[in-house]
Amino acid sequence: MTRPNAPHVTDIRVYYEDTDAGGIVYYANYLKFAERGRTEFLRDLGFGHRDLQASDGLGFVVRRCVVDYRKPAKLDDALSVESDLLAVSGARFEMAQRVLRNATILCELTVTLGCVDGSGRPVRLPQSVRAALDDWGLVPT
Repeated sequence: MTRPNAPHVTDIRVYYEDTDAGGIVYYANYLKFAERGRTEFLRDLGFGHRDLQASDGLGFVVRRCVVDYRKPAKLDDALSVESDLLAVSGARFEMAQRVLRNATILCELTVTLGCVDGSGRPVRLPQSVRAALDDWGLVPT
């Protein structure tokens, strides 16, 4: 898959369970929204988490996450999660993510993910995953 002109987009809806008593999305749920975006990004590259676990005994863990909360999302909002690749190295990759309502940025994240084996030890990205990420390409700087 070649990197499109725009980041990968996953659409989500804010449900009651995502909000506090005032109908505002609880801050930690933006991390869940970002996780859904990354999962769909990898799935669209051809790598479902269950398949990687079953075939290679591998998974991904968050090593680092920096979040900038800008504006609140509210109950029933239609949101989109944009995910794009910033860097790839031997056992990890870094993504830029944004949660938006229409064109308004609500939250920005920079997330570093590590590839681990079944015991939680770091391992190099499988060649197939690395090739797909390389084909996607990095965000132009």
